[in-house]
Amino acid sequence: MGTTVAARQVFRWTVRAASSSSSSSLLSPPLTWRCLLQPRHAGCGLFCSSSSRSPLQSSHHNHPVSPVSETPVTELSPQSLADMGFTETQAEQMLETASKARGGRAAGHALSALTALLALGLNPSSVLKLLHKCPEVCSVKESQLQQRVGNLRKLGLVEGSLQRVVAHYPQILTVPVKTVKHVVVLLREKCLFTAPQVTDILRESPAIVLEDLAQVEFLFQYVYFRMGVKQAEIIKSRLFRYSLDEVRCRHCFLERRGLYQTPDKKGQTIIINPKLDSILNVDQNAFLTAVAKASVEEYDVFQRLVAKEWLEEEKEKGSINADGPDSEEEEEDEDEEEETGGRSGYIKTRKR
Repeated sequence: MGTTVAARQVFRWTVRAASSSSSSSLLSPPLTWRCLLQPRHAGCGLFCSSSSRSPLQSSHHNHPVSPVSETPVTELSPQSLADMGFTETQAEQMLETASKARGGRAAGHALSALTALLALGLNPSSVLKLLHKCPEVCSVKESQLQQRVGNLRKLGLVEGSLQRVVAHYPQILTVPVKTVKHVVVLLREKCLFTAPQVTDILRESPAIVLEDLAQVEFLFQYVYFRMGVKQAEIIKSRLFRYSLDEVRCRHCFLERRGLYQTPDKKGQTIIINPKLDSILNVDQNAFLTAVAKASVEEYDVFQRLVAKEWLEEEKEKGSINADGPDSEEEEEDEDEEEETGGRSGYIKTRKR
């Protein structure tokens, strides 16, 4: 009986819903029914049709949007160079220069190197000239460039001086920090230059960082002991821009003409020696006219003669070095015997 009553009540509700709905609604099941009857969509956790979704959900389903990821530019290109401020012509020249550096292997570091140079305060035109002088800078890692620039700042090259040194001698950026420190130690400890004087040397003669340290030391000793020139005058004359042969040739020419004299232990001379700056920092004609008081022909003859003398000296040194080890060992043995005998004699004397 109860079951019959319940069935009749459900039938009445169904008839009322059918009479109140339109014909279109009769052709399709109600929304709640459609949700249950619709198959499950892939990637969706709801059992419902696409018409029951919000416009935002429908748009995401119809047009999937992938996340936008901007990859950083790591290689040189006309566009990247244009973004840095290079003109089209400069960009072409820059790409050509970078490709020449170490056979094109520097492309991986070229962009970061350019970024570091521009951050240093150089303009695109200066950077282009710098790389024409030394394309190897493109092959230096950005971290290494920063370390080397930082080391130069620690050595006293302030803003302005640092940029001029780098633009004039970009090879200094290819030299490891350790090598530069070895040069500084030589100048400070063996040549007895002060820290400001070392800064002046690096600013005026940056190529010293690539010179052989033994040659640098020998050049200083020649000028300091043989010519009697002190550190302050050496700095003023920019000595380390010149080779030993250039310095020695002009000095010996003046000396043989009686125009230069090595000072004694007290630093005194009979004549007044010309300043080192006036000997080196002038061209040949000015040197011969104002300092040496000689003709070009005389100086040419002297250069040929002195070149032969130096060559013979080198040959003699070479022959001595070739025959030297045996004789040196014999001399050392004799010296040891003499020292031993001297010490034993001294001990016997003390015993008496």
